[in-house]
Amino acid sequence: MLQQIMVAPKKIEFRNVVKPKASSNQVVVKVMDIGICGSDIHVYHGEHPFTSYPITQGHEVSGEIVELGDEVKNFHKGQKVTIEPQEFCGKCYPCRNGKYNLCEELKVMGFQTTGTASEYFAVDVSKVTPLPKDMPFEEGAMIEPLAVAVHGIKQMGSVEGLNVTVIGAGPIGNLVAQVAKGMGAAKVLITDVSDLRLKKAKECNIDACINTKEKNFGEVLLKEFGPDKADVIYDCAGNNITMGQAIKYARKGSVIVLVAVFAGLAQVDLAVANDHELDIKSTMMYRHEDYVDAIKLVNEGKVQLAPLISKTFSFQDYQKAYEYIDANRETTMKVIIKVQE
Repeated sequence: MLQQIMVAPKKIEFRNVVKPKASSNQVVVKVMDIGICGSDIHVYHGEHPFTSYPITQGHEVSGEIVELGDEVKNFHKGQKVTIEPQEFCGKCYPCRNGKYNLCEELKVMGFQTTGTASEYFAVDVSKVTPLPKDMPFEEGAMIEPLAVAVHGIKQMGSVEGLNVTVIGAGPIGNLVAQVAKGMGAAKVLITDVSDLRLKKAKECNIDACINTKEKNFGEVLLKEFGPDKADVIYDCAGNNITMGQAIKYARKGSVIVLVAVFAGLAQVDLAVANDHELDIKSTMMYRHEDYVDAIKLVNEGKVQLAPLISKTFSFQDYQKAYEYIDANRETTMKVIIKVQE
């Protein structure tokens, strides 16, 4: 079978490897679709601090089971599934206390260990989550980023009845905004400097979609929510400008949740954060219950995934997919690799 491997930044090759077999507690998944995310792009450019080469990528994935290990129960051949890509020790303090997404030895498929970018992939059944029969494989590959958004929203405990602002209308920001609405937020504002991304957010029924290249962020908060502003601001862009906006204009005593990953060291006004007693939270990946809730939100029609898909590429055009993203950064949301085409 074919397996993708990034041998160096901007250099992808394919090798023929033996098709895997399932051990007693594994399943073999016929990989159908793989999504490319911002972290994958960092790897492509040699800018990911925790990835070395060569590496097989692929952590946003959908497929179907073609083989079951002897001890596997409650799954069947032909079943649509996605794979949770975290490998954790199960022994450290976070793992022992149910927060394995924060494992001290955490490895993620496609970054620190072999990813799913192969025609077939053998994986422990504990990392497999069933997908609805009628969910397209393209959307199944997007449950992973949706789980990121679900976990991020849950940092508030509940957003029901709250006024929510999301800074950054890229794929994760869009999904965070959709999840906030799906989980009962009173009103959701999303901001960006890209009209195309804001148009996508409007397609996904976000209440207010505002370009802050044209309007001041602080004035937008007052216009949309009144003097009480937002109850929580999610930064899904992750740079000094956006976090600076959040800190400067947040309501005193409110919450800021950092979802995006900063590319470098942040320079933000912590004196204002301290003076305004802002609660600054962060969020890291997801756990199984976030996958379950993500699928439920799609099933209930509360989150739309299809509008975020910009383009698809065949498996052996993996390199062209990255080149397309680089050439169309401002107009691209989610690119999907069709492994079996």
